[in-house]
Amino acid sequence: MKPTLKSAWREWIKPFAVFLLVMAPLRSAVVDWNWVPSGSMKPTIMVGDLVFVDKLAYDLRVPFTTRRICTWAEPSRGDVAVLFSPRDGTRLVKRVVGLPGDAIEMRADVLFVNGIRQGYSIQDPRPFLQDMPEARNPVVAVEHLGGRDHLIAVIPDRPALRTFGPCLVPRDGYFVMGDSRDNSNDSRFFGPVARQDIVGRATLVIASFDTTRWLLPRLGRFLHPLGPKDP
Repeated sequence: MKPTLKSAWREWIKPFAVFLLVMAPLRSAVVDWNWVPSGSMKPTIMVGDLVFVDKLAYDLRVPFTTRRICTWAEPSRGDVAVLFSPRDGTRLVKRVVGLPGDAIEMRADVLFVNGIRQGYSIQDPRPFLQDMPEARNPVVAVEHLGGRDHLIAVIPDRPALRTFGPCLVPRDGYFVMGDSRDNSNDSRFFGPVARQDIVGRATLVIASFDTTRWLLPRLGRFLHPLGPKDP
Protein backbone atom coordinates (compact mmCIF):
# COMPACT_ATOMS: atom_id res chain seq x y z
CA MET A 1 0.00 0.00 0.00
CA LYS A 2 1.07 3.56 -0.64
CA PRO A 3 2.10 5.52 2.46
CA THR A 4 -1.08 7.63 2.49
CA LEU A 5 -3.33 4.57 2.12
CA LYS A 6 -1.35 2.65 4.71
CA SER A 7 -1.61 5.56 7.11
CA ALA A 8 -5.38 5.84 6.51
CA TRP A 9 -5.78 2.09 7.13
CA ARG A 10 -3.83 2.27 10.38
CA GLU A 11 -5.35 5.48 11.73
CA TRP A 12 -8.95 5.38 10.51
CA ILE A 13 -10.17 2.35 8.59
CA LYS A 14 -8.81 -0.41 10.85
CA PRO A 15 -10.00 1.16 14.17
CA PHE A 16 -13.44 1.81 12.64
CA ALA A 17 -13.66 -1.76 11.35
CA VAL A 18 -12.73 -3.15 14.77
CA PHE A 19 -15.33 -0.87 16.36
CA LEU A 20 -18.04 -2.20 14.03
CA LEU A 21 -16.98 -5.81 14.62
CA VAL A 22 -17.38 -5.29 18.37
CA MET A 23 -20.45 -3.03 18.44
CA ALA A 24 -22.64 -4.85 15.91
CA PRO A 25 -22.94 -8.15 17.83
CA LEU A 26 -23.02 -6.22 21.13
CA ARG A 27 -26.06 -4.23 20.00
CA SER A 28 -27.68 -7.33 18.56
CA ALA A 29 -27.42 -9.54 21.65
CA VAL A 30 -26.48 -7.53 24.75
CA VAL A 31 -27.49 -3.85 24.86
CA ASP A 32 -29.11 -1.50 22.40
CA TRP A 33 -30.77 1.89 22.17
CA ASN A 34 -33.87 2.97 20.34
CA TRP A 35 -35.10 6.37 19.14
CA VAL A 36 -38.85 6.60 19.67
CA PRO A 37 -40.65 8.06 16.63
CA SER A 38 -44.30 7.76 17.76
CA GLY A 39 -46.50 8.73 20.69
CA SER A 40 -48.01 5.31 21.40
CA MET A 41 -46.30 5.07 24.81
CA LYS A 42 -47.09 8.58 26.05
CA PRO A 43 -46.86 9.80 28.75
CA THR A 44 -44.27 7.17 29.78
CA ILE A 45 -42.15 7.57 26.64
CA MET A 46 -42.22 10.72 24.50
CA VAL A 47 -41.51 11.23 20.83
CA GLY A 48 -37.80 12.04 20.65
CA ASP A 49 -36.76 9.87 23.59
CA LEU A 50 -33.67 7.71 23.22
CA VAL A 51 -34.33 4.62 25.33
CA PHE A 52 -31.83 2.07 26.63
CA VAL A 53 -32.71 -1.54 25.78
CA ASP A 54 -31.47 -4.36 28.01
CA LYS A 55 -31.26 -7.36 25.68
CA LEU A 56 -30.04 -9.58 28.50
CA ALA A 57 -33.16 -8.94 30.59
CA TYR A 58 -34.69 -12.30 29.69
CA ASP A 59 -32.20 -14.38 27.73
CA LEU A 60 -29.06 -14.58 25.62
CA ARG A 61 -29.46 -14.91 21.87
CA VAL A 62 -27.23 -15.70 18.93
CA PRO A 63 -26.26 -12.29 17.50
CA PHE A 64 -28.35 -11.15 14.53
CA THR A 65 -30.99 -13.87 15.14
CA THR A 66 -33.93 -14.53 17.49
CA ARG A 67 -32.50 -17.94 18.47
CA ARG A 68 -32.10 -18.21 22.24
CA ILE A 69 -28.96 -19.78 23.70
CA CYS A 70 -30.25 -19.73 27.27
CA THR A 71 -33.13 -18.15 29.20
CA TRP A 72 -33.15 -16.93 32.81
CA ALA A 73 -36.32 -14.84 33.03
CA GLU A 74 -39.65 -14.23 31.32
CA PRO A 75 -41.37 -10.91 30.63
CA SER A 76 -43.38 -9.70 33.61
CA ARG A 77 -46.68 -7.90 33.67
CA GLY A 78 -45.89 -4.19 33.49
CA ASP A 79 -42.53 -4.51 31.71
CA VAL A 80 -41.80 -2.08 28.87
CA ALA A 81 -40.80 -4.61 26.23
CA VAL A 82 -39.02 -4.23 22.89
CA LEU A 83 -40.49 -6.59 20.32
CA PHE A 84 -41.14 -7.32 16.69
CA SER A 85 -44.69 -6.86 15.45
CA PRO A 86 -46.25 -10.18 14.38
CA ARG A 87 -47.96 -8.30 11.56
CA ASP A 88 -45.02 -6.80 9.68
CA GLY A 89 -41.85 -7.28 11.76
CA THR A 90 -41.60 -3.63 12.78
CA ARG A 91 -39.66 -3.11 16.01
CA LEU A 92 -41.98 -1.71 18.68
CA VAL A 93 -41.87 -0.61 22.32
CA LYS A 94 -45.01 -1.64 24.27
CA ARG A 95 -46.23 -2.46 27.76
CA VAL A 96 -46.74 -6.14 28.70
CA VAL A 97 -50.27 -6.40 30.13
CA GLY A 98 -51.10 -10.07 29.54
CA LEU A 99 -49.08 -13.21 30.28
CA PRO A 100 -49.54 -16.73 28.87
CA GLY A 101 -52.96 -18.06 29.84
CA ASP A 102 -54.42 -14.68 30.82
CA ALA A 103 -57.80 -13.43 29.67
CA ILE A 104 -57.47 -9.77 28.66
CA GLU A 105 -60.49 -7.52 28.28
CA MET A 106 -61.16 -3.81 28.06
CA ARG A 107 -64.43 -2.08 28.85
CA ALA A 108 -64.64 1.63 28.04
CA ASP A 109 -60.85 2.03 28.41
CA VAL A 110 -60.78 0.12 31.70
CA LEU A 111 -58.52 -2.95 31.64
CA PHE A 112 -59.59 -6.30 33.08
CA VAL A 113 -57.09 -9.12 33.63
CA ASN A 114 -58.65 -12.55 34.25
CA GLY A 115 -61.92 -10.81 35.04
CA ILE A 116 -60.35 -8.49 37.62
CA ARG A 117 -60.75 -4.76 37.06
CA GLN A 118 -57.42 -2.95 37.31
CA GLY A 119 -57.28 0.11 39.57
CA TYR A 120 -56.79 3.71 38.39
CA SER A 121 -55.80 6.98 40.05
CA ILE A 122 -56.66 10.05 37.97
CA GLN A 123 -53.86 12.62 37.60
CA ASP A 124 -53.78 16.33 36.76
CA PRO A 125 -53.19 16.35 32.96
CA ARG A 126 -51.68 19.85 32.82
CA PRO A 127 -48.04 18.79 33.36
CA PHE A 128 -48.34 16.52 30.30
CA LEU A 129 -50.13 18.84 27.84
CA GLN A 130 -46.99 20.37 26.31
CA ASP A 131 -45.73 16.92 25.27
CA MET A 132 -49.15 15.72 24.06
CA PRO A 133 -50.17 18.34 21.45
CA GLU A 134 -52.30 15.75 19.61
CA ALA A 135 -54.65 15.45 22.61
CA ARG A 136 -56.93 18.39 23.41
CA ASN A 137 -58.50 16.94 26.54
CA PRO A 138 -56.47 13.92 27.62
CA VAL A 139 -57.27 11.88 30.68
CA VAL A 140 -54.05 10.87 32.48
CA ALA A 141 -54.08 8.22 35.19
CA VAL A 142 -51.85 5.85 37.10
CA GLU A 143 -52.85 2.30 36.21
CA HIS A 144 -52.26 -0.18 39.02
CA LEU A 145 -51.53 -3.14 36.77
CA GLY A 146 -51.30 -6.15 39.04
CA GLY A 147 -49.88 -3.88 41.75
CA ARG A 148 -47.24 -2.32 39.47
CA ASP A 149 -47.95 1.34 38.79
CA HIS A 150 -47.43 3.24 35.55
CA LEU A 151 -48.98 6.19 33.73
CA ILE A 152 -51.49 5.85 30.91
CA ALA A 153 -53.32 8.40 28.77
CA VAL A 154 -56.77 8.30 27.19
CA ILE A 155 -57.87 10.70 24.42
CA PRO A 156 -61.69 10.87 24.59
CA ASP A 157 -61.99 13.06 21.47
CA ARG A 158 -60.30 10.45 19.26
CA PRO A 159 -62.17 7.47 17.73
CA ALA A 160 -60.55 4.36 19.20
CA LEU A 161 -61.05 0.73 20.18
CA ARG A 162 -62.04 1.16 23.82
CA THR A 163 -63.88 -2.11 24.37
CA PHE A 164 -62.68 -5.55 23.26
CA GLY A 165 -62.30 -9.14 24.37
CA PRO A 166 -61.96 -11.11 26.41
CA CYS A 167 -58.92 -12.39 24.53
CA LEU A 168 -57.17 -15.53 25.78
CA VAL A 169 -53.39 -15.20 25.58
CA PRO A 170 -51.89 -18.42 24.16
CA ARG A 171 -49.08 -20.40 25.69
CA ASP A 172 -45.76 -18.71 24.88
CA GLY A 173 -47.62 -15.51 23.97
CA TYR A 174 -47.86 -12.04 25.51
CA PHE A 175 -50.49 -9.33 25.19
CA VAL A 176 -48.95 -5.87 24.78
CA MET A 177 -50.48 -2.40 24.70
CA GLY A 178 -49.33 1.19 24.40
CA ASP A 179 -49.69 3.49 27.39
CA SER A 180 -51.43 6.00 25.14
CA ARG A 181 -54.43 3.72 24.92
CA ASP A 182 -56.27 5.55 22.14
CA ASN A 183 -53.16 6.10 20.00
CA SER A 184 -51.44 2.72 19.78
CA ASN A 185 -51.18 -0.12 17.28
CA ASP A 186 -50.83 -3.10 19.62
CA SER A 187 -52.16 -6.56 20.49
CA ARG A 188 -55.73 -5.32 20.19
CA PHE A 189 -55.08 -5.19 16.45
CA PHE A 190 -52.26 -7.65 15.67
CA GLY A 191 -52.87 -10.18 18.46
CA PRO A 192 -50.54 -11.59 21.13
CA VAL A 193 -46.78 -11.48 20.53
CA ALA A 194 -44.78 -14.71 20.49
CA ARG A 195 -42.13 -15.01 23.19
CA GLN A 196 -39.33 -15.33 20.64
CA ASP A 197 -40.28 -11.93 19.21
CA ILE A 198 -39.68 -10.14 22.53
CA VAL A 199 -36.01 -9.19 22.37
CA GLY A 200 -35.44 -7.03 25.43
CA ARG A 201 -36.72 -4.61 28.03
CA ALA A 202 -36.56 -0.82 27.82
CA THR A 203 -35.34 0.39 31.20
CA LEU A 204 -34.17 3.98 30.86
CA VAL A 205 -34.53 7.18 28.84
CA ILE A 206 -30.93 7.99 27.98
CA ALA A 207 -31.71 11.38 26.46
CA SER A 208 -34.72 13.24 25.11
CA PHE A 209 -35.23 15.97 22.49
CA ASP A 210 -38.47 17.82 21.76
CA THR A 211 -39.26 17.23 18.08
CA THR A 212 -41.89 20.00 18.11
CA ARG A 213 -39.43 22.66 19.36
CA TRP A 214 -36.30 22.41 17.20
CA LEU A 215 -34.98 19.38 19.12
CA LEU A 216 -34.56 21.28 22.35
CA PRO A 217 -33.32 18.87 25.02
CA ARG A 218 -35.77 17.80 27.70
CA LEU A 219 -33.15 17.76 30.44
CA GLY A 220 -35.60 16.50 33.03
CA ARG A 221 -36.01 13.26 31.06
CA PHE A 222 -32.30 12.48 30.75
CA LEU A 223 -31.53 9.20 32.59
CA HIS A 224 -35.21 8.86 33.50
CA PRO A 225 -36.12 5.28 34.60
CA LEU A 226 -38.95 3.52 32.75
CA GLY A 227 -39.74 0.54 34.97
CA PRO A 228 -43.14 0.35 36.68
CA LYS A 229 -43.19 1.06 40.39
CA ASP A 230 -43.68 -1.97 42.60
CA PRO A 231 -45.86 -1.62 45.71
